[in-house]
Amino acid sequence: MSLAGASVLVTGGSRGIGRAIALRLAREGAARVAIGYMRNDTAAEATAAELRALGAEAVLVRGNITSDKVLEQVAALGPLDVLIHNAATGVARPALETEDKHWDWTMNANARALLSLTRAVSPNLREGASIVALSSLGAGRVLPNYTLVGASKAALEALVRYLAVELAPRGIRVNAVSAALVETGALEHFANKDELLVAARSKTPAGRMVSVEDVAGAVCFLCSDDAQMVRGHVLVVDGGFSLPI
Repeated sequence: MSLAGASVLVTGGSRGIGRAIALRLAREGAARVAIGYMRNDTAAEATAAELRALGAEAVLVRGNITSDKVLEQVAALGPLDVLIHNAATGVARPALETEDKHWDWTMNANARALLSLTRAVSPNLREGASIVALSSLGAGRVLPNYTLVGASKAALEALVRYLAVELAPRGIRVNAVSAALVETGALEHFANKDELLVAARSKTPAGRMVSVEDVAGAVCFLCSDDAQMVRGHVLVVDGGFSLPI
């Protein structure tokens, strides 16, 4: 599948990594880019304007991606070539300081949402379509205050593998990108933000932190014809951060 003329949906697409992915797909020729976002209308409209400047039709889908109302909007988008599940949230606390409602919120937004989205768009996914979910190193490593998010990302990666097999007969590919720490507004939710940034800047063998553009490039590859035989894979984009002991 070529991205020229493609119709795509990027959840969490108004800011940070999601915005970079949406813009990169538009630069690669996507004709219509729908971006899901929670509530920041200003950021969403700004990203939509950038997409239009690149020649793409911009569609805004506002609200909680796990809600029936938003899933109905997603289903009504029509034919899709690319689904990117980037929207994520979670409660950043030590495991024993969390509550069941925190577990439910984090799991629903990060893992269940991928399944709900896939069910919603499945009838409209064209042959050769690509689904990419955004994971993180915390799915397989233990990070401070990351218990719930890490568990949800591990569940997300397992779901990617199952969907990859189930959708393969339709020519639909499902993969994930797992990125190291990226400096975006999402870091404001972590009390140890400064410590995380110091570690990322000093311990990445590549000599710099991963950027939103690095992640967008990896996602774009998985959506391209060059990744036809990449299925159920988690592509790590971390500049080697996870390699040293």
